[in-house]
Amino acid sequence: MKTFLLTFLIVFVTFGYSQETEREDEIKKLKAVVINAQTDQPMESVHVVNLNQVIGTITNKEGEFSITAQVNDTLYFTFLGFKSQKVRVTNDMFKFKNTKISLTELAYALEEVIVRPYSLTGYLEIDVKNLPLNTAFQYSISGLSVGYEAGSKNPSAVTKVLGAILNPADLLRNLFGKKPNQMKKLRQMKEDDRIRDLLASKFDRETLTELLQIEKVDIEDILSNCNYSKSFIATANDLQILDAISSCYEEFKVLNRKR
Repeated sequence: MKTFLLTFLIVFVTFGYSQETEREDEIKKLKAVVINAQTDQPMESVHVVNLNQVIGTITNKEGEFSITAQVNDTLYFTFLGFKSQKVRVTNDMFKFKNTKISLTELAYALEEVIVRPYSLTGYLEIDVKNLPLNTAFQYSISGLSVGYEAGSKNPSAVTKVLGAILNPADLLRNLFGKKPNQMKKLRQMKEDDRIRDLLASKFDRETLTELLQIEKVDIEDILSNCNYSKSFIATANDLQILDAISSCYEEFKVLNRKR
């Protein structure tokens, strides 16, 4: 009889633990409030991205937001003029409805602004010639849906483009091959309107590096090896960079299959 009771208790405890674990792993809606750490006031229009589920949302006028998440997911908060922050989702955040996330305002100084005179005359045809131009050229290749940027217009530039396509760089093979799960996030990121809106307003690559789990230098290397010009890499917003990496990845997969 004692053996039966002991066995029953073990099974009961194990079942209860598994049920609790299952509940913790469940994907559900998380609600919380974002506030200014200095003033304790709610912050509107803060972008919130679940880096694991690859979905995003923004806070309302009361600083409130709701996002799909599960325990151990990482939420990424970003707002202009404030330090970006990552928060690990805990079970308590689902149990208690008064969770507050504080963002700290950045202390920044205005950098020196250099005004470059162009001696504009007021005549469009003349002034256009005096403005700096993007000297990167694009080359269209039969069989591919998009063109490639390749620096100056000379025969070696065309050879460089063809060589890169026919012989993918080791960096691309290593990165795309070793991190397929991260690269799959590209499609999810492009399909989420909140994330696209966020990336379209940013130029710092921070959100991209967090979502893809790669360094900024990797982003530059990827685009360079995909023959995007230095001017594009330096001036494009994060959404344009995302689309460029995505195009490069999709073409890499096609060329890799043909091998």
